[in-house]
Amino acid sequence: MTTTTSKKLYSFEEYLGYEDDPDNRYELVEGKLELMNPPTFRHILIAKFIERELDKEINRLQLPWLAIREGGIRTGWRKSRIADVYLVEREQIIDSLDRSGVLSTSPLLVVEVVSPDSIKRDYRYKRSEYAALGIPEYWIVDPMQQQVTILVLDEGLYEETIFTSEPLVSPTFAELKLTPQEIFAAENI
Repeated sequence: MTTTTSKKLYSFEEYLGYEDDPDNRYELVEGKLELMNPPTFRHILIAKFIERELDKEINRLQLPWLAIREGGIRTGWRKSRIADVYLVEREQIIDSLDRSGVLSTSPLLVVEVVSPDSIKRDYRYKRSEYAALGIPEYWIVDPMQQQVTILVLDEGLYEETIFTSEPLVSPTFAELKLTPQEIFAAENI
């Protein structure tokens, strides 16, 4: 469950410098700080697995990309989201290494792992914000439904394909061999 913390409206710059509550994570939504609950261990393990798999493919193909976990993405004038995993070109962050980990440019791909409190946020709000930002590919990994939805941007809207057992088809990683079962097995420790 997310909760809005105050009635004060924050600018994006104020959000980047917000230090009043360093023990919590916030998204900026319409200028309001929304407290993000800590993810479940299932959520953490799945995101970590996906990040590692993307790193393997990046290294195998020797691409100038980075898979980043829990980084921010500016999605509007007074909006910033925290993604579970996203993919960027190295040059997108090279000049910002000592600044807040929030992208002001579009990542190549975003992955969100659905939790009970993030269903509407991941399937609806982030979907429309990421499409408006022009993010070419968006994965919604849903452990509750045991499915992965891959959304590919086409003329400003996402076309979706749902994967339940067959290998994922990713335009960004055409040779990736990964199934939903492998992703959801990441929680088995």
